Amino acid sequence: MRILSFVGVLIVFFGTACKRPKSKVDLPSPKKIAYASDSLQLSKAAYYDKVLGALVGSAIGDAMGASTEMWHRKQIQLKYGYITGLTPAVRPQSPEGTWDHNLIAGATTDDTRWKYLMVKYFSENQEALNAQNFAQFISDHYQTVIKSLAEPVVLNDTGELDTRIEKIEWIKEWARVTLAYQKSHTAYQQALNRFYGGEMSCAGQLYTPMFGLLAPTPDAAYAMGYEHALFDLGYAKDISGLVAAMTQMAMRTTNIDSILNTATFVDPNGYQDSRLVGRIPFSIADASIKSVLSVRDMVLVDSLLAKDSLVFKMPEKYPERYQEWVRQEMVNQFLEKDKRAIAFHAGEIWQILITALQFGEGDFQKTMQFIVNYGRDNDTVAAIAGMILGAKEGYAKLPTEIKQEILKVNKELLGIDLEGLATEMVANRYQGVIQ
Repeated sequence: MRILSFVGVLIVFFGTACKRPKSKVDLPSPKKIAYASDSLQLSKAAYYDKVLGALVGSAIGDAMGASTEMWHRKQIQLKYGYITGLTPAVRPQSPEGTWDHNLIAGATTDDTRWKYLMVKYFSENQEALNAQNFAQFISDHYQTVIKSLAEPVVLNDTGELDTRIEKIEWIKEWARVTLAYQKSHTAYQQALNRFYGGEMSCAGQLYTPMFGLLAPTPDAAYAMGYEHALFDLGYAKDISGLVAAMTQMAMRTTNIDSILNTATFVDPNGYQDSRLVGRIPFSIADASIKSVLSVRDMVLVDSLLAKDSLVFKMPEKYPERYQEWVRQEMVNQFLEKDKRAIAFHAGEIWQILITALQFGEGDFQKTMQFIVNYGRDNDTVAAIAGMILGAKEGYAKLPTEIKQEILKVNKELLGIDLEGLATEMVANRYQGVIQ
């Protein structure tokens, strides 16, 4: 009897539901539109200036942080006071760092090597930039450096042999993933989840900003960066897409708020719709921006501004007023509160990047100095920020002395011709030389 009653209820419900509604009103819903839908249009000269600005800006950030990479800010203050320019890269050689001991000021690390490698990838795959070709490119590069071990070296020239081994050590962790990617999905997942110990590193952010230099729109840059982030876990892929989109946005505007808002409006994969969690990079960016704005809005009382304060002791060579240092130290403490177990965690890199861009308000030097003097993985964060701000300003507006030194040292000491790379990018885009 109960079953019959239940069936009767269902019949009544569905019968009512299937009746034609009397009202035909349907509320309109918003259309999904791109953050910037128009394709970027620049002359060759303007494009060259922005690309060179991005490459040099990134190298400036890399070089400024090279001497203090992974340091705590208090260590930086004891050694240098407050860094405002280039310092000698006094450090042991390492695969991810400098490839020789104790290099002169202006020397760069793997962050700039990745920019060089990406330009070569673009040149070899102009019509087909995709994950498969990128994996093949990295795998081929690995095979090339492996074969170099078989080539003869000058008798007793162990330095040359060490250099070849260093190149292998640098790329082998990456090649392990790309070789597995080409083999099978299972092999790729196993290799990816042990990449640098299975940590959610900032791997993609080392090179995905480069896609912002050639993509026509921020959404396209995001898609390219996301697809090529073969080494990223979890929301690190979303961040890798975002830094590409922010770089592309910087190619078309000098408004820092518009660049920062890229993380709000560019979400083609729908991360914001994730149940329970939402979009983690957006939450990090939103909290970072608000923290800076709240510190800026503070009225500092006299007790905080005492020159003999041990909490807010101003480092030597700090170029601004003491009040500004107090604010900067407050923001530093906000960052330190949320630091991850490893300094090259994708979320930490992203948090420092957004905080610095907001704190610097779009100013190149102020942003670079904030990042470098905070410490942690400062060369990588500064390299990303330098590319974004370099694309925004263009090479012509970068600080004269430091940009010339970067060009000189990288070309003469490291064999990386940043002007040549920019010219190559122009040739790839316009199928001709710069005029």
